[in-house]
Amino acid sequence: MSNIASQRIKREFKEVVKSEEGSGPEGRKDPKEVHLALVAKCAIRIDLVNDSWSELRGQIAGPPDTPYEGGNFELEIVVPETYPFNPPKVRFLTRIWHPNISSVTGAICLDILKDQWAAAMTLRTVLLSLQALLAAAEPDDPQDAVVARQFKDHPAVFKMTAQHWSAIYAGGPNRKPEYESRARRLVDMGVETNTAYSVLSAQNWDLERATESIFG
Repeated sequence: MSNIASQRIKREFKEVVKSEEGSGPEGRKDPKEVHLALVAKCAIRIDLVNDSWSELRGQIAGPPDTPYEGGNFELEIVVPETYPFNPPKVRFLTRIWHPNISSVTGAICLDILKDQWAAAMTLRTVLLSLQALLAAAEPDDPQDAVVARQFKDHPAVFKMTAQHWSAIYAGGPNRKPEYESRARRLVDMGVETNTAYSVLSAQNWDLERATESIFG
């Protein structure tokens, strides 16, 4: 990694750690206490991977009053040699049901991670922008067309599906027992668990249609 990029990332890393979103109350030392404070405050967090300044892990808490509230979502952040003149590559490692995030790969459709990036932006900007994206989806510019269609055509189903995914993958509070029951039916037929959830979600939780989609 270039010296410019590494120095910039080190400075930004400290910015996130010391920020209101990322540090918790002043004087709080215990890592568990810090983590709980982060979650409670709709937090952002960042950590090194293998002591490398080019590979980071981010974490954002689901914003209040969204289907993602109560969940914590992990992000892969890869910093290019040309940073900050080019954006970091970011994707969700935690599975999520959102029109602008791939439910399969975690790829993100967000303008500041593409052509609207500016060198003055920071990792903190990225994490806060992703939180904002969770609170305000843009289904007309989707990353996941299936999710976007459900968002527009079946908003109530979308909300419950996003809540359930947040519960099973991100530790959120709103599990849907009826959804779990249908997924178990498919798992009992030999379908892998994540595949069962993905297909049922795409079929608006219609078990018969999901079964036909899988087994033809």
